[in-house]
This record gives sequence, structure tokens and C-alpha cells, in this order.
Amino acid sequence: MIEIIQVDHIGIRVMDPQRAIDFYKLLGFEVFSEVEYDDVIIIKNNQGVEINLITNGDDANENKNILMDVDKKYPGYTHVALRVDSIKDAIERLEQRSIRISQGPVTFGDGHVSVFIRDPDRNVIELRGRDQDMTALEGVTFYEPAHKHLR
Repeated sequence: MIEIIQVDHIGIRVMDPQRAIDFYKLLGFEVFSEVEYDDVIIIKNNQGVEINLITNGDDANENKNILMDVDKKYPGYTHVALRVDSIKDAIERLEQRSIRISQGPVTFGDGHVSVFIRDPDRNVIELRGRDQDMTALEGVTFYEPAHKHLR
């Protein structure tokens, strides 16, 4: 067995590096470094969460996320879930920054609440608040798999 102690970073392929940097900046990420020998820009937030923007994306899919936006289901990573302190505050900040929520807020029946958003390249990001005060939230519904309502 190999003991995994934590996730080190997340790699997200993008088409337009500056557009991606601008978007992730709205989520609190800043450019940490640009890799000289590869098509990678490393961004981090104040908590040390690291995302590697893989900058060689090609839009051969007519602006669709091949793993999420088509009827045929291909294997692969479908989304990344990022923990937030307060889903209520996260929703307010998304609205302030005009970032569209593609699904949610939803609960899974476990006291946790999530919203799903898309980056400019249609990559799915789940923002999850654990053990949230449901009375402080409006419009929370029970989670329904995204493939039932492609967005």
C-alpha cells in the first residue's frame, strides 16, 4: 500500500492562460510561478491550495466539457471540490463577481451544502461547505446528478 497524505495540486487544462488567471483570481488564487520547460502556470491561494493551469488546451469540442456536457460518459476526472468556510458567503461572493452557479445550492442529506460553477473552459468546480447552517441559506435543494440537466 502507498500511503497518501494529502492532495498536492490539481491540474486543469485551459485554452487562454490570462482568461483562466483572471477567473481563478476571483476565487483567491494568484500566480505563483510560470514553468519555463512546460505549458504550466502554477497558481496558489492563501491557504496553500495549488492549481496547475495546463495552458495547451484546444477547443475541438465546440465549447463543451467532454466529460460533463455530452450524453456519452467518458472516463476521467469530472470536477474538483474545494472546501469553503461558509457556503452562504461563497454564494454572495460569486454573485458579486458575476460568476454563474450552474447547480445549487444543493445538499446531499448530510448537512453539507455545495454549489457548482464552471471556469471559462467549462471545467467544473464544486464549492462545498461542510456542516452548514441550513436556516441561513435560501433555495437549497437535494442534489440531482448533473447529467440529468446538462448546463
